[in-house]
Amino acid sequence: AARIIQNMDPTADPCQDFYQYACGGWLNRHVIPETSSRYSIFDILRDELEIILKGVLETSDQGDREAFQKAKILYKSCMNESLIEQRDSLPLLEALMMVGDWPVASADWNKTKELNWSMEEKLSIMNSRFNKRVLIDMFVWNDDQDSSRHIIYIDQPSLGMPSRDYYFNGGNYQRVREAYLQFMITIAKMIREDKNMSKEDSFVQEEMAKVMELETEIAN
Repeated sequence: AARIIQNMDPTADPCQDFYQYACGGWLNRHVIPETSSRYSIFDILRDELEIILKGVLETSDQGDREAFQKAKILYKSCMNESLIEQRDSLPLLEALMMVGDWPVASADWNKTKELNWSMEEKLSIMNSRFNKRVLIDMFVWNDDQDSSRHIIYIDQPSLGMPSRDYYFNGGNYQRVREAYLQFMITIAKMIREDKNMSKEDSFVQEEMAKVMELETEIAN
C-alpha cells in the first residue's frame, strides 16, 4: 500500500487528470532510460538482479559446484571481447560445417555435401547442439493427462520473424520483411567473403529469395 501511495500524486485532481493522480509519483521519480521503450517495477528488479548476478559471476569459482562453474565460464567467455573479435566469424563457420554447410556459401555444395546430407540428422543436431528448432519443434515435458510422467511433444516451431503477419501484411510489416531479406543477403555475402569466395550478388539474391519464399510457405 505504501508503494502504491508513493507512486501516486494526491495533489492532482482525479476528475481532471486521473493518470497524473494515479501515476504522478512514479513519473516524478523515474525517467525512462534512453536504451528502453518502457520502465516499470519489473525493469527495476531486473536491473538490480543483473547487478547482483554480475557480482556473483565475477567471484572465484574455486570450491563451486559444477553448475556454478559452468555459469561463470559462460559469463567469462561472453565478456572476453578481445578473443571474440580475434575469432571473428570462425565459430559461425564451424557451426555451419556441423549442420552440413550452407549451399549459398559453398562453391560446389551439390557435388560435395548433398550426397551425404540427411535432413533428419541435421534437424536433430540443430536441436541438440544449438537448441534451434527448424521445421519441427520436439521436446520432452510433463504429460497433460498424467503429471507423474514425461512424454515427447511435437509442435510447430517459431518463425524467422515474430509472427505470420510479417510475411503477408503491408505497411510496416512489408518494410520489416524487406529489411529481413536484405539482412539475409548481407550475411550470405559476408560469409562468402570470409571463405574467400566471390560475392556473386545475383546468385545470393536469388538463393535468399528462395529462402524467403520457403519461410512464407511455412508461415502460411
